[in-house]
Amino acid sequence: MQNFVFENPTKIIFGKGQIPKIGKEVSRFGRKALLVYGMGSILKNGIYNQVADSLKKAGVDFVDFPGVKSNPVLSHVQKGIALAQKEKVDVVLAVGGGSVIDAAKAIAAGVKVGHDIWDLFTFSQPVTGALPVLTVVTVSASASEMNNGAVLTKEDGCQKYCIVSPFIQPKVSILDPTVLFSLSPGYSAYSAVDVITHMLEGYFNNTAFKTPIQDRLVESLMKTVMESTDIIMEEPDNYSARANMMWSAILGFNGLTTAGMGRVQMPAHMIEHSLSAIYDIPHGAGLSIVLPAWMTWALETKTERLAKFAREIFTMKGRGSKAVAEKGIACLKLWFESIGSPVSLKAANIPKNDIDKIAENAFALSQVWFYEGYSKEVIIQILKNAC
Repeated sequence: MQNFVFENPTKIIFGKGQIPKIGKEVSRFGRKALLVYGMGSILKNGIYNQVADSLKKAGVDFVDFPGVKSNPVLSHVQKGIALAQKEKVDVVLAVGGGSVIDAAKAIAAGVKVGHDIWDLFTFSQPVTGALPVLTVVTVSASASEMNNGAVLTKEDGCQKYCIVSPFIQPKVSILDPTVLFSLSPGYSAYSAVDVITHMLEGYFNNTAFKTPIQDRLVESLMKTVMESTDIIMEEPDNYSARANMMWSAILGFNGLTTAGMGRVQMPAHMIEHSLSAIYDIPHGAGLSIVLPAWMTWALETKTERLAKFAREIFTMKGRGSKAVAEKGIACLKLWFESIGSPVSLKAANIPKNDIDKIAENAFALSQVWFYEGYSKEVIIQILKNAC
């Protein structure tokens, strides 16, 4: 285990009937909030009314900023920054899933800078501050409600990049598993894929020598996610399954599973960012295509690690590590397919002839992230495994 610093200051309020507490929590940080949300689902399921009533009772004024789409875009965030500055809000409240929370984080940081916010995402300028961010979670996948990262797509050039800063870490997040009951089967599946990929990226791509604590955390959380998702597909309103999924999503990507793992890389996310930036497919759908393809590419260099994954997650047996690893990859693909998530470019209607364009886009991100070993040619090899 390598040296590390673990700090996660987000306050989590978890369980049934907790959303009405958001007003009091927001009032601790400001008196006027920018209320950021998506395409209107919270207006239909009653969550908006719960949040608005709570804010009013706590004496918090608020300004609506709806319209965040899946895979949030720079142009919309820029409008949010302008609105926040015009209205002189002093806190940002996100009500939604990872896309909404990421947009809210970007707005919170953008209010504080006097330059193009995209400079933060290319790392040409540092994040120097942000308005306080609080969240009410309606989709559990990205763990953005309890981590310090945010992802945004610049439409011009189809660049899907990220920022990481303690300034954008949410102060408080409310998680009520019952709000997930109405989540579609597709997005329930994509959420599971996202959670699993977050954990496996660190599991496979770290610089530590031996990490039994982190390995077992990942393995147990992944089994819980898979078991819970299988139940959710049959019983969407199963509270226990939704609650376990909601909490696993946070634990999988809030810094806990990678503490002590040294430098962690996320090559599957790097390549997937190109898929969702160019084709606007759900992030989880893109990950279920890329992750098994990357694992197949990594067979020669990470044989023992992939075999360990196969033995621990799918109880694979056998003497040959490579054969065991291959069976594990096949089982993961089958499980992704069983919950309705695509495992090939063809299944997502992405033309094979576009591989060169996708690889060019992903390679540009690998340069921003300083990922060595992922040339355009290597990325093409990985994408060919996804055909």
